[in-house]
Parts: sequence; structure tokens; C-alpha cells
Amino acid sequence: MGFTAVEKVLGRASGRPGVRAGDVVYPNPDRVVIHDVVVRENKEKLDQIGITRLTAAKKVMMVTDHDVVYGNQRAADRGAFNRKAAAQWGVGKFYDAGQGGHGHIFPIEQGLLLPGMFYFDNDFHAANSGAVGAFGLRAGAEISRVLATGTTWVEVPKTVLLEISGQLKSGVQARDVGFYLARCIKSGVIPMDLDYRVLEYAGELDQFGLGARVALCSTPVELRAAGIFIPPGEEVLAYCRRHAKMDFTPVFSDADADYEARYQMDVSAIEPQVALPGAVSNSVDVSEVVGTPVDHAFIGSCGSGMYEDLLCAASLIKGRHVAPGVRLFIVPGSERSTQRMAEDGLAKIFLDAGAMILPAGCGPCNDAVVGPVAAGEVSISTATNNNVGRFGSRKAKLFLGSPMTVAASAVLGKIADSRELSFDTALQKQMETAYV
Repeated sequence: MGFTAVEKVLGRASGRPGVRAGDVVYPNPDRVVIHDVVVRENKEKLDQIGITRLTAAKKVMMVTDHDVVYGNQRAADRGAFNRKAAAQWGVGKFYDAGQGGHGHIFPIEQGLLLPGMFYFDNDFHAANSGAVGAFGLRAGAEISRVLATGTTWVEVPKTVLLEISGQLKSGVQARDVGFYLARCIKSGVIPMDLDYRVLEYAGELDQFGLGARVALCSTPVELRAAGIFIPPGEEVLAYCRRHAKMDFTPVFSDADADYEARYQMDVSAIEPQVALPGAVSNSVDVSEVVGTPVDHAFIGSCGSGMYEDLLCAASLIKGRHVAPGVRLFIVPGSERSTQRMAEDGLAKIFLDAGAMILPAGCGPCNDAVVGPVAAGEVSISTATNNNVGRFGSRKAKLFLGSPMTVAASAVLGKIADSRELSFDTALQKQMETAYV
């Protein structure tokens, strides 16, 4: 019996010829990522037991993405603490505010996370690395153990396979696929259990570019998946080779790999989706909620903050204006995307439309430290989830959609089907070369 890709990744990292789901291993990560909002608690925890230097500190990346704009004194103090901690720990790569962007996006863009790699992260959106055929695993509170010793124990997760067939309709995006999958799992149409499983995609994947693959990784982790794996095609591999900061070896599942279960999904019938307030699995066809007035819109997050997503939104917003009474926030996933927006004219399109461009990072998706909503307001966004209170008031209604759906809704002032609006074909065409 062959091995799944993630079994191969963890086997290589553990120095073992092969591991199986259920095995307990102590993998040696290629990288360790810790985000700004948890540095202090972990530093103080280690200081208390006399650990002031890290094992394999050069592998550690400290990223500032949750609280990029210091909106209060506590945030400023935390930033100052993190700068001192990075120096004292001797971390290999420290990305302060304004220097990297979202920690689940810019390392992929910059070739810091690569096919076949394994890494620990304190946050479960590490699953985004599956977009390039890597495996990132949330360590949670155990990230302090990883920092101190270089590793922690891991139970090798089971893998379920989802084979994609068909081609997406025009106007349907990868985020719609994720919302539709969540909807099918909730309804039992696809009886998939993702709790501490790896979801591996297969089938007709060439239709998904790098940005779309990141989007495909977003929703399953909200359903408790331990990770996502998308076998890298030649286009992704070519991008990674051009930008790689270290050698890498891609891995692929064996033809006779031992999957826990196999499922199929035809994406050709999917319509644009909108997740109703409360959960990503509360998804419906956009036609069911068209016309719902909105007050707040946000395009970004580690689910839809890639440059492809910004191009999609700009292609629809160009020549239009945000509807009166609507606040639209644009949050690029990386500092490089911010620069490209200025160079390629996207920033002018958004600003001319009345949108607000925030610094690269999490934006409102970080519990609305910026761009919150008031009680009674309605938001539609590309955030990772729409749990009650995610954007501030627990009395607000939070909807989720694809970048195109959110853009259309922002300019019309109500939830809209983007397919009813024209878009700039030249900007759409640029998506084909968004990652070269």
C-alpha cells in the first residue's frame, strides 16, 4: 500500500522511511512561524523556565500581520516587545509591521514555503501552504515547546481525497467552491468528516491558479481540517523554482495511497455562493440573498488576499463607485501586492471608487481591530469566517462571498450576483500572469 503526500512529508521530516496515519512522530520542521499576537505569552512562558535562546532559531519566522496599525497603546507596546523578543531570540526572519504582510500569504509568494516542506505555526491557517504542496500544521499553545526544543509530537492525520471534475462557470471563483463544499458537508450530500484530517484535492486542478489554490485551502480549515494538500502542477512548480529561497523536493501521493475515504465533486454546476451569518457552512446560492442591503464590505484575509483576488475585484470596480453608505476596505495580503497595486494602477481604481486601502495583513478579519461594524449593520466580506462577533458587534450580520461577489455588492449597496455586471477584460486577463 502506497503513501499519501502528507505521510511522505511527515516521514521525511521525522527521518523515517514511512509513516502511517495514527503514528506519533516528532518531525523536524523546515520552518517555524509565530504571529505577532502570541509572541509575548510564549516569550514570558519560556523566560519563566529559563529558556532565553531558541532551538534552530534560524528557522523561525516572526510575522506581524494581526495588528499592523497600532490603534491603541497596548498594540504599540506589544510591537515594541516583539522587536526586543526577535533580537533576544535571534530569530532567522523577523517581519515587522510594513515588512511582509499576511503570514499565510507572503511566505508563499516569496518562496519561503515550498512544495514538500513541513512547518509548524501557532495558527491553523497554516493550511494555506497546501496551495503549493507543502504541509503546515497548527501547534497552538505547543508552539512554545517547538520554539524551545525544535519540535513537538504529532499524530499523523488521516487523509481524505476530493476529486474535482468539471470546469467552473464564468463568474464562479475558488472561494465559491469552498463554501459549496462546506454546504454539501453540512447537508450530508458529501458525508465527509474533516476533523483532524487532511483534505487532498485531485482531478481537474489546472483551472486553479496559485491565488485560487490558496482560496481552496481556506474554508476546509474552518471545518476542523488539520491541513490541505493540493498537488502542485507545473505552473505552480515553475513559480516556486523562480522564487525559492532554498532547495525543495515536491511530493505526490502514490496511486495506491491509503486514503480514509474518497469523494467526488462536479464544480461545473456551482453558482456563486454566499455564506449566511454564523458559519461558512450556512452557504446558499447568491440568488437566495440578492438585494440584501449592506453597510460594510471587505476584500482580503488569508482566504482572498492574493493578487489574483485584487485583480478580480478591480476588474469589476473599475469605472464604478462604492454605493452611498457602504464602507469598502481593501486589504492586500502582502507588501509586494501593495506595491504592485500602485505600479499596475489598481490602487487608483480602488481609491477612485471610494474604497479604503489598509496595510497588508489580516485587516478586519483579526476580530476587527480595524474596520469594525456597529450593531444592526450588515457586512459582506471575504473573511475566513463569519462567526458571531467576528467584526465587532454581536448584533451585526456577517455574510461571506467571493471577491467578485463582495465587489459587486459594495458598488450596488446590496448583495449582488457579479455576473449581472460587466468587468474590465484587460484586468481579468492579467490574472493569467499574476504569478510569474
